[in-house]
Amino acid sequence: MYQLKGKIKRIEALNVVSEKFSKREFVIETSDQYPQDVKFQLVNDKCSKIDAFGIGQEVEVSFNIRGKDFVKDEKILLYNSLDAYEIK
Repeated sequence: MYQLKGKIKRIEALNVVSEKFSKREFVIETSDQYPQDVKFQLVNDKCSKIDAFGIGQEVEVSFNIRGKDFVKDEKILLYNSLDAYEIK
């Protein structure tokens, strides 16, 4: 479990990938000395958690780091995602 605080910069529309998987992405800007834009995703039943928040609002996001690799054209590709499960 990880946590990150920042201001909501962007909220994307719901993306229905399949009958069993949907996701919704959003971006927060950290308030560090050198602010960073960080993209999170909410999946399946958690997609509506962002509805209570708006652009510019300060939030704290609790998330897990996920990684997955697969082989394509004899190359190993690695994808990472930050899966949010709680927003305060």
